[in-house]
Amino acid sequence: MNKSEVSQTTWAEDEGVESAVLQQLLDLHPTQLTLAELRREMGSERGDFAERDAVERAVRELTAAGLLHEGTEFVVPTRAALRFSELLDR
Repeated sequence: MNKSEVSQTTWAEDEGVESAVLQQLLDLHPTQLTLAELRREMGSERGDFAERDAVERAVRELTAAGLLHEGTEFVVPTRAALRFSELLDR
């Protein structure tokens, strides 16, 4: 596998984790989760460092994109993410 293929695979895996994290938080809304609780929900609490890191990277990327709020205690979807989810469910 060349460097480009590895990069594409990693990018696709990261997007998959981001999608799963956002969907989990949308499904559980209005329940609020801490990052540790989210990692447990995603099954990464028992996993290795790479799995925990993937969830934390996903939260950072989704926060940067304006889809999550990561406060000092909880990780929650933004109003924009919730509205988009409502529109998709119609």
